Amino acid sequence: MLNVDLKHRFDDFTLDVSFEAPAGITVLFGRSGSGKTSIANAVAGLLQPDKGRITLAGRVLTDTAKRIRVPSHKRRVGYIFQDGRLFPHLSVAQNLRYGRRFAPRNAHPADPDHVIGLLGIGHLMDRRPASLSGGEKQRVAIGRALLAGPDIILADEPLAALDAERKAEILPYFERLRDEMPVPVLYVSHDIPEMSRLASTVIALKDGRVAGQGPADEILSDASATPLGVRAAGSLISARVVAHHPDGLSELEADGIRLLLPRVPGEPGSRVRVRIDAQDVMLSLSEPVGISALNVLPATLTAMRKGDGPGVIVQLDAGGTALLARITRRSADALDLQPGLKVFAVIKAVSVPRDAVTSDPAQGE
Repeated sequence: MLNVDLKHRFDDFTLDVSFEAPAGITVLFGRSGSGKTSIANAVAGLLQPDKGRITLAGRVLTDTAKRIRVPSHKRRVGYIFQDGRLFPHLSVAQNLRYGRRFAPRNAHPADPDHVIGLLGIGHLMDRRPASLSGGEKQRVAIGRALLAGPDIILADEPLAALDAERKAEILPYFERLRDEMPVPVLYVSHDIPEMSRLASTVIALKDGRVAGQGPADEILSDASATPLGVRAAGSLISARVVAHHPDGLSELEADGIRLLLPRVPGEPGSRVRVRIDAQDVMLSLSEPVGISALNVLPATLTAMRKGDGPGVIVQLDAGGTALLARITRRSADALDLQPGLKVFAVIKAVSVPRDAVTSDPAQGE
């Protein structure tokens, strides 16, 4: 468990946060300039806060009141940057060994063969960084961090410099890191699909403050905790794969509701996580008939949030599953939407892209 409680004044804003980051991937999420990287740097010892206390697995890293500041090289922190920062004159194998060389004597670094297999970099051992793709460089950087025997890994927007194809290549490796390795990860991001896919826990930041914190599915389905505004709102649903049908659709079950989506990964009985954008959810006061949409879910309206523009975020409870719908104010007024109203949420199966469905990190619990 990482515990962070710090306050630091910059020229243009004040960072004032307090949160806990448990095992898994904890995502620091918010707009650029909200303080995400500054928090990661404080954990790494690269930023000394004006006031605060940071502990990792019960070990004090920073305590300004007691004038404790553990040097960066003794914090057992693995840092993954946007550009990988591999040594260009060393081979992949030598870069990996460099990380292992700095593991503390009493640490228990990961098994090299397991890490190399986990990251799929066995065929790269003799190559130099200049000959690697962006995704390959980041996989090697992850391996080097793991082999240093860290108590935590910090990842500062590690996919920001990659194009969509390279991101799709490396995301599964971060999922495997989350699901198979015991090292917790503090992950900086402002990319919603990326966060929805990876996060176990979300710390939502706004203007240097914590706007919301908790399990990813709860925070991302809470309209009041969305720091990027109504345009970025959506729901994260944990569901069980029921069946794969011959017509290419998969049937899912979540808290008693059924969803039909284009073929999803996983065998029947496995659990997946589904991201549904609020703008892809329509509302009806009566159960619609004779429509092409396959998912019509009875729900209760629980809350509404109006943005600065014409949009409104409607929060729904669909049999225990939280859903968000984004509609216009004009539609909300025409339907006379109020908390407690019974409605039907309509979701087109094809509106949920394939990369919005991933394995559920809580599957093994």
